[in-house]
Amino acid sequence: MLVDGKTIAADIYRELKEELSLRAKQPRLLVVTSEPNAETRKYLKLKSRRAEEQGVKVVVKEFLNEVNTETIKDFLIDSFADYDGVIIQLPLPTHIDTASLLSLLPAHLDIDVTQYAGEETEVLPPVIGAIKEIAKRHSVDFVGKNVVVVGSGRLVGKPAALWAAAQSAAVTVVDKDTPDAGHILKNADIIISGAGVPGLITPDQIKNDVVIFDAGTSEEGGVLKGDADPACAEKCSLFTPVPGGIGPVTIAILLRNLVQLSKSL
Repeated sequence: MLVDGKTIAADIYRELKEELSLRAKQPRLLVVTSEPNAETRKYLKLKSRRAEEQGVKVVVKEFLNEVNTETIKDFLIDSFADYDGVIIQLPLPTHIDTASLLSLLPAHLDIDVTQYAGEETEVLPPVIGAIKEIAKRHSVDFVGKNVVVVGSGRLVGKPAALWAAAQSAAVTVVDKDTPDAGHILKNADIIISGAGVPGLITPDQIKNDVVIFDAGTSEEGGVLKGDADPACAEKCSLFTPVPGGIGPVTIAILLRNLVQLSKSL
């Protein structure tokens, strides 16, 4: 079965719009970035548009590439009191100390939940929240399942492994250096992929009725593609396509995090 992420996202947006219509004050969201590439800029525009459609005021602060860590740090500290949520849009230039900036974010403003460590929290990192939402709607149970996480990045792989383990799954993380990764994939009940390598997972590498959560969005020749070859869907009991799967739900969950964390407004 193919997951219809756009429909799930639309359901979430309806709930958010209804809740925000009852508030006297609408949330304000700050996005900090530095000379984003074309793909990131496109994603930023989409996030901003979706936020504004729900009545959220979005301010994007874009620094030049030569900015230093201290300048961004000072700007963030000065801005915290004026906003209800803050996003540090990754990636930042390589000379910036990204970890130190993320560690500055107060939990009540950190709608990306960048310091997630697998604990039970009111909000989850957006990609993980999207996986949880899709799993709930499609009755996917992680307990006791063999879960393989492809990639160990900050946005998908690392938090996905922590969250799946917290659901009592048996979790294995694989990357390009993992010996016998093909055999490990073949035995997976659930695959969560965030490698960002188009077509990395092929039908011959997976077993029948596996569940694939493909969060590895990348562009190839101007076309949005996922880590899993679309042909994998024929063998899956549940498959999130790219585009239209996890992506739309992730943005909706990001905004739901903002609404939840700002509910005192």
